[in-house]
Amino acid sequence: MTSPDRGARAADDRAVVRVACASVGVACLLIALKAWALHATGALSVGASLADSAVDLVASATILIAVIYARKPADDDHRFGHGSAEDIAAIAQAALVLVAAALIAVGAVQRLAGGAAIERELAGIAVMAVSAAVTLGLILWQSRVARQTGSPAVAADRLHYLADLVPNLGALAALAAARWFSVQWLDIVVALAAAAILVSGSLRIFARAFDALMDREADPAVERIVREAAAGVVGIEGVHDIRSRRTGRRVFIQLHAEIAGGRTLAEAHELGECLREAVIAGMPGAEVLIHKDPV
Repeated sequence: MTSPDRGARAADDRAVVRVACASVGVACLLIALKAWALHATGALSVGASLADSAVDLVASATILIAVIYARKPADDDHRFGHGSAEDIAAIAQAALVLVAAALIAVGAVQRLAGGAAIERELAGIAVMAVSAAVTLGLILWQSRVARQTGSPAVAADRLHYLADLVPNLGALAALAAARWFSVQWLDIVVALAAAAILVSGSLRIFARAFDALMDREADPAVERIVREAAAGVVGIEGVHDIRSRRTGRRVFIQLHAEIAGGRTLAEAHELGECLREAVIAGMPGAEVLIHKDPV
């Protein structure tokens, strides 16, 4: 592994840990704000958002532990590194999201059967507006880090907070409707919509992490990138048996490179290194293993 690769990965690791720490801090802040708002207003939509933030805290703490563990280098027992910890954390988060969605839906159904009206709407509106602004700021940061690093854990956490933003905005609408139009039913509608969004998001998180743990092909574009890289290296006659898998933020690629049989071992090695660098240029951060086949 070249020095620039190590430097880029170290920078990515630091970015992922920083945003994971911020996620935990934001979750704690939102829980405190929404708990007070729920006590003040009794709004089910605020309760739904509070439940989601409580799940956020557990999930974000799990993600933080996972990304720190995933930074550990490969060892004798884990030759491919510890990146799968991020995928395991993503699956755990998906399960927590499903539980939160079920609790929110049950609360909405109970409110349909008859429940207390919303009170002190203005206080709730202020709290939910601050919560939405803080959540949006975190989502924008997570989006940038997820694009930069490809971390499934950060992507999962971002999706969770993105799903949390919708209930925040819905709670704002429900509180405003109750305050100025005496409309109470919108609170129930928002809660049920939030539950549906959470279920949809959790299933996407689970599918991506499960595919990684089951060694599904990392990306259909991998073969195209490898073949384009091989076509650009003079001396590489062709490639075959291209395989790929994703573990956490790492993509592992294995392939056979076809090289003229008259080449010396040193020449074949040099061509293999040129091909490896060309593949990494197309897929930064990939771990590439090349077997040389004489033509």
